[in-house]
Amino acid sequence: MRRIGIVLWGLLGVLCACSLDVVSRNKKGDEGQRVVFIGDSITDGNWGCVYHFKKTSAERSQTDMNHIYGHSYVSGVATWYETRHPRAGHLFYNRGISGNKLADLACRWQEDVLDLHPDVVSVLVGVNDIHDYLEKGDSLAFDFSAWKELYKSLLLKVQEQNPRVKLVLCTPFVARQGALGEKLDYARREELTKRLAVLVRELAKETGAELVPFDTLFEKLIRRQPRPSYWIWDGIHPTPAGHRKMAELWLRHVRL
Repeated sequence: MRRIGIVLWGLLGVLCACSLDVVSRNKKGDEGQRVVFIGDSITDGNWGCVYHFKKTSAERSQTDMNHIYGHSYVSGVATWYETRHPRAGHLFYNRGISGNKLADLACRWQEDVLDLHPDVVSVLVGVNDIHDYLEKGDSLAFDFSAWKELYKSLLLKVQEQNPRVKLVLCTPFVARQGALGEKLDYARREELTKRLAVLVRELAKETGAELVPFDTLFEKLIRRQPRPSYWIWDGIHPTPAGHRKMAELWLRHVRL
């Protein structure tokens, strides 16, 4: 009996060592791929904010698994892979920050993208750039050329760091719904947002990125369901059903 006990303890030790080794390798990113989602509040989904909203990634909890992905489409994508491929070891990072414009992404690109050494980078940005421009009432035309140039420079930085990185560019969108839909400048807002979506499509072709057309997704959904609030409740932010559809579309266009 004593000999059997020793053997069993030995086997248990091996199993524990293997388990710890798997955890260690997953933490180091030795298995699977590192997937970073970056953008504004649509991506954010309040990730890592256990009690109160935090403005930066460094302030947020990156260990509380109850809040690690937030409640946006990012959670839908990450949990789909994690439940179907638990041994793959993919690591997902939500780095959306509410209120961010493209310039804000540029300011934190090093810390929230490059320092994570991603294999996949998914970007969704644009609605706040247009919102800020219209709210300021700037008499000058929106500088689309500068916006595209800045966006492309960020993508090139990732490609320089990792030539094999997979880029995923998501098109911005709005809907005539809620307080936003009632604004007198809504038609103008929609027009400018669509022009940004065109630039995102151009960037996808120029950089070899995968394109995820969220704008056409919601256009189709709203045509089928005549109550826009079912998919986008305030003109900008999707409902849980809308986020689910975003996750499904992302998964259809991107393969890890």
